[in-house]
Amino acid sequence: MNGRDLVRSMRAVGAVGTAHAVRTMRAAWRARRADAAGLPPRGPERARVPGTVQEVRPGPGGGVIRFSRSELRVIVAVNGAVFWGWDGASPEPSYALAGSPEPDARAVLEPDTEGGWRVVAERVTVVISRHGAVEVQTPGGVLVRRELPPRWWEPVGGGVARWTQRSEVTADARFFGLGGRASGPRLRNGTYRLWNTDPGRAFGPGDDPLYITMPVQVVVADAATHLVFHDTSWDGTVTLREGEEGAGSGHDRPGTSELRMQGGPLRCWVVVGTPARVLLVWASLTGAPTPPPSWALGHHHARWGFGGAQEVRRIVSGYLERGLPLDAVHLDIDHYDAHRVFSVDREAYGKLPELAKDLREDGVRLVSIVDPAVSAEPGHDVYDGGMAEDAFVRGAAGGVVRGVAWPGEVVFPDFTHARVRRWWGALYAERLGQGFAGFWHDMNEPTSFAAFGESTLPRSARHALEGRGGDHREAHNVYALNMARAGYEALRDLAPEQRPFVFSRSGWAGMQRYGGAWSGDVATGWPGLRASLSLVLGLGLCGVPYSGPDVGGFDGFPSPELYLRWFQMAACLPLFRTHASLRAGRREPWEFGPQVLEHARVALVERRRLAPYFVTLAHLAGRTGAPYVRPLWWSAPEDRRLRDCEDAFLLGDALLVAPVLERDVERRAVRLPNGRWYDTATERAYEGPGEVLVDAPLSRIPVLARSGAVVPVRGDDGGLELEVWAPAPGRTGGGLVVPDPGDGWAEPEIERYVTRWEGGRLVVELEHEDGMIASPRPVRVRGLGGRRAQM
Repeated sequence: MNGRDLVRSMRAVGAVGTAHAVRTMRAAWRARRADAAGLPPRGPERARVPGTVQEVRPGPGGGVIRFSRSELRVIVAVNGAVFWGWDGASPEPSYALAGSPEPDARAVLEPDTEGGWRVVAERVTVVISRHGAVEVQTPGGVLVRRELPPRWWEPVGGGVARWTQRSEVTADARFFGLGGRASGPRLRNGTYRLWNTDPGRAFGPGDDPLYITMPVQVVVADAATHLVFHDTSWDGTVTLREGEEGAGSGHDRPGTSELRMQGGPLRCWVVVGTPARVLLVWASLTGAPTPPPSWALGHHHARWGFGGAQEVRRIVSGYLERGLPLDAVHLDIDHYDAHRVFSVDREAYGKLPELAKDLREDGVRLVSIVDPAVSAEPGHDVYDGGMAEDAFVRGAAGGVVRGVAWPGEVVFPDFTHARVRRWWGALYAERLGQGFAGFWHDMNEPTSFAAFGESTLPRSARHALEGRGGDHREAHNVYALNMARAGYEALRDLAPEQRPFVFSRSGWAGMQRYGGAWSGDVATGWPGLRASLSLVLGLGLCGVPYSGPDVGGFDGFPSPELYLRWFQMAACLPLFRTHASLRAGRREPWEFGPQVLEHARVALVERRRLAPYFVTLAHLAGRTGAPYVRPLWWSAPEDRRLRDCEDAFLLGDALLVAPVLERDVERRAVRLPNGRWYDTATERAYEGPGEVLVDAPLSRIPVLARSGAVVPVRGDDGGLELEVWAPAPGRTGGGLVVPDPGDGWAEPEIERYVTRWEGGRLVVELEHEDGMIASPRPVRVRGLGGRRAQM
């Protein structure tokens, strides 16, 4: 224990002065002792590089290239994704992948110049130098990414090797992704850690890492967009440096990405193409995003500290009496008995099933928080059952690892064991029996409070890792992913007629297969508002399309203006949830005065009107991997000005949302992609590309519609209608519509609509097996400017 740790531990006890603080100090000491005894000391190391090419063995999709000190396996899959793995690494086993990608039998491994080799495929060419550099090129030979020969540092006495991989991209390239990052969505020069972390306080733009880190980069450049995924769950860092162009001199400095990992296999996937194609292939590799049930696309209200069923009823009544749409209420840890998971405080929530039933009759579902930490108290059913099942993480010495969380002394299930996932999943039957319809996974980095050191499990803690065995250094980042899998798979069995609703604070690549995410404890303030948008955009580009922040911030007392601007932006995000901590201010719209209430009502009513559009985006994401919320460069990555725009986003293909992210703003500049865009409030038309000034009164944020767009909306009678924005003269338009299939597993048909001018009339038609037919749905045309429409 160094001096800094001693000071931190004394402050923890002195500041809190409770048994809880003492527990956190003991837990920190236990973790330190466990790691000192259970982890091998890192002594002298040997550096190693691949060497030179010695032998080549062609195989399906590519082949194996043996160097003097390593070997490289290269595979091009049928979907065009490129895999390479060093030291015998292959695509599996992998927690990220949804299956075994099929190699492309047409890909050919052939000699290249200067003793190198290359794999030539339809969509990509991979060039391997004689010293182990790997280049990814377009079929025309344009360089997309260059991986320099890797380097390993191996313990002399044996053990886990550290490694580094340095990459170069074109000078004009911009970096995005790496999971949920507050300082984005464009990732500037700096170092980003790959270790899921509970910051222990509300976070803002300068805080890193946060709850969801992923070794997934999306790189946008003139030549192409590409996604790169280094499939290892170990701790590491990514250092990014944007390039510089030579201003016509030809002396460009490339951008660089340097990955330093503490262990794990050195293996990588790269996908090249348009942003839409990149995310489509990524979804084919890691699994399609599961669409949430339709009600989960509405408005959610949550709070840590409702206090009891009576307060929940009061708040729901407040929404109903004021005519404010509400779809779900979330119960935090205070509804548990002494904070113990899968329990109920009988005094405050003695008739929970009755409460759930009454709310359901008003169209409101209950959502339960679920923490992984289990109170280590004999007599507690979950603890006793887990001990009998041998379900909890053990240390290197064989004993069950203990930590500290909200119930006090706790133990943690090992979700990397299939048997434990089944045991844990069966516990959700209790939640369903209480009337809950959805589940909110929290504290699953996993977090174990500590007065000093890391607030998680000891790195020496042992995990099953699907029978391979290993420790927390490898299991940490995939812990929440496997918890989500346990809950999702159980709910499919326990309630097979309903699509599960699960979202999580932490996770890893592939988590979209089981649900979504939320921002975690974002700080109240204008910087927190901006950071929450960054997280949603970044997660979407990493394949997690359903996410959202705590409206108003988690920890403080937002001003009426800040609350309203946050509310207006969140009404255009996939997960629309108000939430706050035990000690923060209220989050009900009426608590901020009559003006805010009326403006919030407009945002809520508009979200309800756009419900069919959100349903469409959810099901399209499930088929294509495309996020609901997209950066402005999504359809025009070649437009460099759009790559730098971080204060607006596309909602699907049809809408551009320009939230207000600063105080006292009534007009704001909006960067427009190419084409005609209509202000949805005034129907005024603007021409892109370019920047325009638009009104942003306190009553609304700017939302613009793309000309020609077909947007499914909810009509006055509750039915599905089409809102069509007139295409520019002489142009056509269209859009996709997915009718709401309900909350079950029905596969809805996609309706494809086309809009075109016929003389002076606008025609809206549906693609049909018999050809184009008139729209069978009611149509409302906007932006006509006096022209007539024909339906």
